[in-house]
Amino acid sequence: MTYTVKEIFYTLQGEGAQTGRAAVFCRFSGCNLWSGREEDRSRAVCQFCDTDFVGTGPDGGRFTTAKELADAIDRCWGGGDGGHLASGPTGANGGAVRKYVVCTGGEPLLQLNENLIEELHARRFEVAVETNGTQPAPPSLDWICVSPKAGAPLLQTSGNELKLVYPQENFPPERFEQLDFRHFFLQPMDGADTAANTERAIEYCLRHPRWRLSIQTHKLVGLR
Repeated sequence: MTYTVKEIFYTLQGEGAQTGRAAVFCRFSGCNLWSGREEDRSRAVCQFCDTDFVGTGPDGGRFTTAKELADAIDRCWGGGDGGHLASGPTGANGGAVRKYVVCTGGEPLLQLNENLIEELHARRFEVAVETNGTQPAPPSLDWICVSPKAGAPLLQTSGNELKLVYPQENFPPERFEQLDFRHFFLQPMDGADTAANTERAIEYCLRHPRWRLSIQTHKLVGLR
């Protein structure tokens, strides 16, 4: 298959349980809940998305094989300094620092498959996905983050973290608490009402301690 990628870049994870961790982000083009074009937003299932995932950018492209895309991701690790930490410096516990890639979008599970995961594992990457949960996740993934969207079916009901953008109309956090996830996060919806949404999320987490607050720290500190 051909993989269509908007961008590949090296940064720190900005939200959720892996906040602050160095990672290569591979942003796949396309989504099944919105075309990504502003003229279609009012008709989209998800109308609050703040990400550009349309087409390919200068840091992305079309990759005809899983090997080709995995090589591009591998080259990006280390911020361009040539450092491949999995075979170099060690962490505080003396073990090698694992390379980490976050497959996101758009909706990455429209393209991410076992062939690509296998190629990334061969390059010693830990492979994470950020998905809306409407597609089943390949079993070989190392980290699954599901962010459900109101009005969309939720097929992926287990994983490492559930990260709910909050608030969404008629989509209360309580409906997800029995699902099989280790971490439960509320992330304030970004936009004109960010401050009010953040206050609401804080209040909810205080009243329901199972939930933790997730802030988009990359936006606060100016990271990509």
